[in-house]
Amino acid sequence: MGRNPLHTKLCDMLGIDFPIIAFTHCKDVVASVVNAGGFAVLGEAMHTPDDIAADIKWIRSRVGDKPFGIDLVLPASAPDADTLEQMLAKIPDEHKRYAAYIKEKYNVPDPKGQQALHQWGGLTHEIARKQLDVILDERVPVFVSGLGSPAFMLKAAHERGMKVFGLIGKARQAKREIEAGVDVIIAQGYDAAGHTGPIGTFSIVPEVVAIAGDTPVVAAGGVTTGRHLAASLCLGAAGVWTGTLWLASRESDNDMIIKEKLVAATADDTVYSKSVSGFAMRVLKCPWTEEWAKPEAPRVLNSPYQMLLSSDYIQAANDHRRADLMFEAAGQGVSFIDAMKPAKQIVNDMVEEALSVFEEITGESAA
Repeated sequence: MGRNPLHTKLCDMLGIDFPIIAFTHCKDVVASVVNAGGFAVLGEAMHTPDDIAADIKWIRSRVGDKPFGIDLVLPASAPDADTLEQMLAKIPDEHKRYAAYIKEKYNVPDPKGQQALHQWGGLTHEIARKQLDVILDERVPVFVSGLGSPAFMLKAAHERGMKVFGLIGKARQAKREIEAGVDVIIAQGYDAAGHTGPIGTFSIVPEVVAIAGDTPVVAAGGVTTGRHLAASLCLGAAGVWTGTLWLASRESDNDMIIKEKLVAATADDTVYSKSVSGFAMRVLKCPWTEEWAKPEAPRVLNSPYQMLLSSDYIQAANDHRRADLMFEAAGQGVSFIDAMKPAKQIVNDMVEEALSVFEEITGESAA
C-alpha cells in the first residue's frame, strides 16, 4: 500500500492521528476524542457567552495544546435584535392553537424552568454575534459554522491564527465558501442528523471534491463505522464528520432515556422534518414531528419562530423525562449504534475497521 491510508492532509493540517471529527454538545466527549488522536468540535449554539468561555477553558485544561473546535449557527434569516417577547408575539394564533392541541392530546406537562432553546444562537443576529465574539477573543483553534456562511468573519478569524470550517449541503454553497477562503469544507448529505440538505452523502461528497481544489473536504452524513470512513476517503474526502456516533457514548451527558432510544433505533426511526426549527433537520420520530406531518397541520413557520414554538414541548419532555415524548437529532447511521461505548473505543474501532477494509481491498497491510 505504501503509506497509511488514514493519514490525510486533514491530519497534517490539524496535527491529529486520525481523520475523524466528532461533533458533540458534550465537552467530556470532546476531551476524550481529542486525547484519543481524533479531532472534536463542541456545539455551543445554545449556550450563553459566559458558558462558552467556561467550556473553552475546561477543554483546554484537559487537552493541553491539542486543537479542538467550536460550532455555532449563523442563519441569515434570523432577525437582528428582537426581544424574546417580540418574537413570540409574531407567532400566528393558528400555530399556537395547534401546539396547544398537541400538548393536550399527549398530556405534555409545563416545563419546569426556562427553555434552553430561548438562548439559541439562531434566534437573533445579536445573540450569535455575542457568542462569536467569545470564540474570536479566545482564539479557538477552529471555528465551524454549522448553519449559515462564515464568510463575513474569515478575515477576523485568520488574523487570530484560527481556521474556519464551513458545513454545506449543496455544491453551490461549497463553491461560494471555497471562493471566500474557508480552510475546510464539510460536505454533509441527507443521511445526517440535525440540519442537513436534500442531497445524499455519496452524491454531495464527490461533487464537492471535484470543485474543492486544494481545500480539504470532510464527508458527513450517516458516518458511523470504519467502513464509512474508508468509503469517504475513497470518495476523495480528507476525513469524516461524525455526530450521532457520540450521542450514546459513555462520556455523553445525554439522558439515559435518549441513549437507550438511540441504541434501539434504526434508520426507519428517524424523520426529515422542518417542524422543530423551521429548517429541515433529521431527528428521531416523536409525537411533535408526527403531528406536524399531518395534512391538517398549519404550514411550518420559518426559523426562528418554529424553534420558539417547539421549545415548550422539547423542554417539558426533557424536564419530566417523558420517554414517549423525548427525541434527539439522529442520522440514518443510528442503525449501527448498538452499545454505549467509551469514546476512545469508538475511535479505535473506527480506525481498526477502516484499516481492515483497505487491507481487504489491496491484499496488503495498511498499518
